[in-house]
Amino acid sequence: MYEHSSTHPADSTTPTDHTAAAGGPAEHRRSPFRRAVVRRVLPAVAAAGLGVTGFAGFAHGTPAGPSAGATKLTRDTAATATTVSARTTGAGSVRQAAAAADFPTWGTRWVVHATADTGSPAVGMINKSAPGQDRITADYQVDTGRKVCEGSACSTFMAHLTGPVTGFLSVVAVDIPQDRLPGVPVQGGGGQPQPGGSRQEMLNRAATWLTANNGSQVPYSQAKIWKDGYRQDCSGYASMALGLPTPGTNTVGLATDRSITRPIALGELKPGDLLIDAAGDNNNRHVVIFEKWNNDAHSSYTAYEQRGGHGTDHRTLTYGLPGGDAEFKPYRPVTFGD
Repeated sequence: MYEHSSTHPADSTTPTDHTAAAGGPAEHRRSPFRRAVVRRVLPAVAAAGLGVTGFAGFAHGTPAGPSAGATKLTRDTAATATTVSARTTGAGSVRQAAAAADFPTWGTRWVVHATADTGSPAVGMINKSAPGQDRITADYQVDTGRKVCEGSACSTFMAHLTGPVTGFLSVVAVDIPQDRLPGVPVQGGGGQPQPGGSRQEMLNRAATWLTANNGSQVPYSQAKIWKDGYRQDCSGYASMALGLPTPGTNTVGLATDRSITRPIALGELKPGDLLIDAAGDNNNRHVVIFEKWNNDAHSSYTAYEQRGGHGTDHRTLTYGLPGGDAEFKPYRPVTFGD
């Protein structure tokens, strides 16, 4: 049992956009004075022995509207969130209108996500402790169409970070009065997550499912949807790694939709490329994510895989190689641009 042969029912698609909090458009503008107060108050709360988690929801962010509890930004509650190394920024640092614009952040425990979707897996965290993690660099931003609010500050934008960790962060975490990053290009949108754009980012997202189930792999299912909104079969897994719209494209779509992949020669395989068997029915089709060749003879490779009876795996395979399953063909995600 390999993959789901059709799209998922409508009731399992991405939640609808949230409505704005009471107060109207004025709430889309955040006050620098409010953030300055928060920066003084949070240490005082900690010093008094009070948990930050109970202090008006500061610094982690929640979507506006009555459904906020179902889609709130994930806080540092799971062991799967990776440790983020600190990035030191000089006092003279300025915001740049270039491809890696630099901005200050505020508060603590902001989760960086795998895709431009607050329900996607966590790939790191900023402001986890104190100074040293209070600035980010971003090269583009995405209008997701889904509002996230923290107090009176709201934004539908998520920024693609290049440091101190690579991934997507709600613009609500950035210490600016606007609801989007000034001088930073806007890409895509329409409420769907955007591809990360690099092979390593794709592999990093694939690796998150190895431990996403409380330290264990995500179990396999053609019918179930994981917490990040993707189907728990092989094609849902590959869609998650690529940052495609939830709940994921099926295996046939991954192989035939030229806006997603294109065929390549076996010898051209690079990290993040796919090997796909699109023949037969949903009990026979399969897709795996190529990571690396295991030897110079190219007699086997290491790949990420979501397989029946096990779930997420990272192992040696020979699918598509001489002597292996010849039904598997190599494809390159077009998002890589080569």
